[in-house]
Amino acid sequence: MAQIEVRGQRSRSAGEYERDGRRNAYVRMTDGNTARQLDVVTELQKPRRPREVNHAVKKNRDRAVYMNFGYVLFLTLSLLVAGYVLIGYIGLQSEITASVKRIASMESTLNSLKTANDEEYSRIESSVDLDEIRRIAITELGMVYPDEDQIVTVPDEGNDYVRQVTDIDK
Repeated sequence: MAQIEVRGQRSRSAGEYERDGRRNAYVRMTDGNTARQLDVVTELQKPRRPREVNHAVKKNRDRAVYMNFGYVLFLTLSLLVAGYVLIGYIGLQSEITASVKRIASMESTLNSLKTANDEEYSRIESSVDLDEIRRIAITELGMVYPDEDQIVTVPDEGNDYVRQVTDIDK
């Protein structure tokens, strides 16, 4: 039986050792605790016997290497279909890219037209003199402001504008 040396105690045979009600965690074998070194040179020099391969395994390996005409035809057709799909995909991608560029160009044109329109509107607004229009309407054309009895109030129904379909009776 192997002798065990327990920390702080004399050598004992293998078995439980307790101190203060707890097991001691450190145990060292007195006859050696390391793995044996193998003679590597001797192991490498031994001739290896070839392993016997099962007949079914051999048959499966042969089948995996062998490619018949049907399998080659299937792979060729698969490659052609994949190529066709990829070429179509690349074509669609190029169309999308061209559309995005065309849309960006049209947006740029729209923005420049909006800017030009806003500038022209501002120029027209600033060129109109409302006081001059009122003076000409009153003095030259004989227009007058309406009296209280000429003003007709139409109830607001939440619309932005009122459209008169018939004449309003007084």
